Amino acid sequence: MTTLPERPRTALLVIDVQNGVMAGSPRRDDVIANINTLIGKARAADVPVIWVQHSDDELKEGSENWQYVTELVRQDSEPLVAKNWMDSFEDTELEAVLAERKVGRLVVTGAQTDACIRSTLHGAIVRGYDATLVADAHTTKDFSPYGAPAPEQVIAHTNLYWKWHSAPGRAGGTVNTAEVTF
Repeated sequence: MTTLPERPRTALLVIDVQNGVMAGSPRRDDVIANINTLIGKARAADVPVIWVQHSDDELKEGSENWQYVTELVRQDSEPLVAKNWMDSFEDTELEAVLAERKVGRLVVTGAQTDACIRSTLHGAIVRGYDATLVADAHTTKDFSPYGAPAPEQVIAHTNLYWKWHSAPGRAGGTVNTAEVTF
């Protein structure tokens, strides 16, 4: 249903599953296992796996915190998009990477739910993509000391509102790992 009809393909986005982002995140191991399952499904179906890696003052490029978790292994043929903003499209090569692969539909996984995941989902819809959130393959740190809800509430709320998200000619939606087909 994408508004990018010349882009019939789907891609799996793996956003910011980095040591410093995932440390202390709820369901860390389950989320990483689900992402690994999705990567396997995508590769088996010849669906592009696009990796996104954030850099900032707390995630300095090259540092241990900046590195992807060791449980996830990117293949050399899979693009790695560097970013400095929450929206994975903002001031990055993501749009060009997707256009080159004729991708109009995104399956989104990673961290942090209330920052980079939400921003990228909205960024995708605004740019004409369909964007499906894998409900059991994203997580976030606990920002409740700063006034945010508990992480499990943030995750549940994001799954709830994205389940029915749409725009003219574009669809959001959620699905669990077991239900993902490429």
